[in-house]
Amino acid sequence: MQINQLATFFDHVEAQLNVAPDEVRRLFHGRGQCWQGLEQLTCDWLQGQLIVNLFKPVDDSFLEQLKQRLVQLSQTQTWQEKQGRTILLQHRYSDGAPSEVLLGDFDSRPVVVESGLKYQLDIGRNQNFGLFLDMRLGRDWVKAHAKHANVLNLFAYTCGFSLAAIAGGADQVVNVDMARSSLNKGRDNHKLNDHNINQVRFLGHDIFKSWGKIKKAGPYDMIIIDPPSFQKGSFALTKDYQKILRRLPDLLTESGQVLACVNSPAVDCSFLIDGMQQEAPELKFIERLDNPPEFADINEQASLKCLVFSE
Repeated sequence: MQINQLATFFDHVEAQLNVAPDEVRRLFHGRGQCWQGLEQLTCDWLQGQLIVNLFKPVDDSFLEQLKQRLVQLSQTQTWQEKQGRTILLQHRYSDGAPSEVLLGDFDSRPVVVESGLKYQLDIGRNQNFGLFLDMRLGRDWVKAHAKHANVLNLFAYTCGFSLAAIAGGADQVVNVDMARSSLNKGRDNHKLNDHNINQVRFLGHDIFKSWGKIKKAGPYDMIIIDPPSFQKGSFALTKDYQKILRRLPDLLTESGQVLACVNSPAVDCSFLIDGMQQEAPELKFIERLDNPPEFADINEQASLKCLVFSE
């Protein structure tokens, strides 16, 4: 990280904050490697709260100037117009991702809006706060294609895709995830949006041991697969993804669609395209969804990959 690049960081953050909609947004994405000397820095806007993340340790001079300039940002006209309240600096490289409140009163459980839907976040207790912002256009795609659909959401986490599907008119969504605590947050998010919870199911199961239960609720018009790259004891990307792909033909309706996602820089789109050709050749690759422009990456194959397949 280069201290002489901090001016670039703050110019970009203020410019993006100035044009940001009244929604949750990433303002700066150094991890896409497009900003030399700032590769381990990100900045998110949570509608009044600015969250800055450091992903590697920095020297004292860099840290001190970063903090000073963040406080100065709070004195700008843009900050006042956007009704900024709080600035939080999170050290993501340390165990527990410890945080420093640089300004204001920090709300660790804010409700934010994305594409008209409300999400309850949980900041500071975990590495992730409950909503992956780079998946925004994936959720928008689901919302646009879910009318009257029976939807299966695998690795559901806090059920962002489920919210999008119900908002888009899905008849039913089945969410599957081992972490019942995450599913409970998903249930709360549906209630926050006044959704009919009778249309949503939450299965706190190991996917690979629950195909019978999953199939019983089908067939599905849409299946979403968004696994972690690695989850100790339960999922390894290159070993386990194919096990899911080969199940798809038995779970889908005749004209069903699949949104298959992978966010590991270690594999490119061919991992999913070739894997589908091998395990479920009746499903054809249709398109790769764009990533949000704020998540620009010097290597598009290393960034989030969301691919649509259909019979």
